[in-house]
Amino acid sequence: MRSTSPVWHPFTQHAVQGEIPTIVRTEGAWLEAEDGHRIFDAISSWWVVTHGHRYPPIMAAIRAETERLDQVIFAGFTHPPAEALARELVAITAPELTHVFYSDSGSTAVEVALKMALGFWLHSGENRRRILALEGAYHGDTIGGMSVGERGVFNAPYEPLLFDVGRLPFPHHGREQQTLDALDAACRDHAVAALIVEPLILGAGGMLIYAPAVLAEMARICRRHGVLLIADEVMTGWGRTGALFACEQAGVAPDIACTSKGLTGGVIPLAATLCSEPIFAAHYDEDRRKTFFHSSSYTANPIACAAALANVKVWQSEPVIQRIAALAAIHAKALDRFRGDKRFENIRQLGSIAALDLVVPDAGYLADIGPRLYRHFLARDLLVRPLGNTIYLMPPYCSTEAEIGRVYDAIAAIEL
Repeated sequence: MRSTSPVWHPFTQHAVQGEIPTIVRTEGAWLEAEDGHRIFDAISSWWVVTHGHRYPPIMAAIRAETERLDQVIFAGFTHPPAEALARELVAITAPELTHVFYSDSGSTAVEVALKMALGFWLHSGENRRRILALEGAYHGDTIGGMSVGERGVFNAPYEPLLFDVGRLPFPHHGREQQTLDALDAACRDHAVAALIVEPLILGAGGMLIYAPAVLAEMARICRRHGVLLIADEVMTGWGRTGALFACEQAGVAPDIACTSKGLTGGVIPLAATLCSEPIFAAHYDEDRRKTFFHSSSYTANPIACAAALANVKVWQSEPVIQRIAALAAIHAKALDRFRGDKRFENIRQLGSIAALDLVVPDAGYLADIGPRLYRHFLARDLLVRPLGNTIYLMPPYCSTEAEIGRVYDAIAAIEL
């Protein structure tokens, strides 16, 4: 039956979705539905919630900031939460990253990064316009984000709007050199402006993992050819891979880094794009044509900045990394039970992220099994959104072994 609601939901085919639960309350790792059901949020509400829903220090910071500021134009003005947060972000990321540009989402953070890279080369007097990206990547649903993401069913209707991008094969285990050779060749043969990567793991592309050494070598190749490296840490940042930012595990300092999702602990939208001094300097000129022409109405919203600042303080004052390590150990133990199970393959884990593929004839995002799996989990009061036949877990850091164990029990109960 067709819903009577006027709401059009994201990534939702309403013709087959069925009834959509109404959530009326959240707490910790749980969502509470209108009918009283409590649903375990095994994917952190699309990878954003880190410490848990309505984490008290962050919620308190939001309440306090509403007594001082709401929205302030950020062109020609500033405010304390944005200034304090920018200083903290510069302090906790690679020292090469010296400036912070605020926006509203992961997609806009990527748009900003691409525009920064192209602006840098234009203002530096070099005609470099080629962008490189990994096959299977996902960088958002705005035009630039779609352009550097994998082409397919997601963006086929919008193909006329997208710009051409150089594609590198994903560095699958045992085939890493193919990726590195392709990157080196592309940098030699084209006027490459930048390489954009999701460091260590593709998100929507299937939770595919590659080694820190590969990321480090990609960074070295970029440096050798003078190509900018953009790290899309929108999903990987704020502890998901086991470190504050994934690039740390490879010892890599990108020229530009994108962060969102966990930036505010997943409570309220905010994004930041950090860049190195040369990129800022290329836009710093008395010639107003070199201005960085990008903004949105809600750039650096003070309440969102206050939430993010509170999140940084949580990281500084609480044992977050230890919680993530404990969560990783829970995943590792639970995944062992599936290693001899012929229903599953490619069992993998990186930090707080775990994934495995269900063996089916029609693998991929639109695999018929996907909606069935979603219903299978929801019937057990578990929020899991498989990527086709890929089942992944990315729970909040407050999740207990018993809570996560419920999800693995549900995976074990899958019938083909």
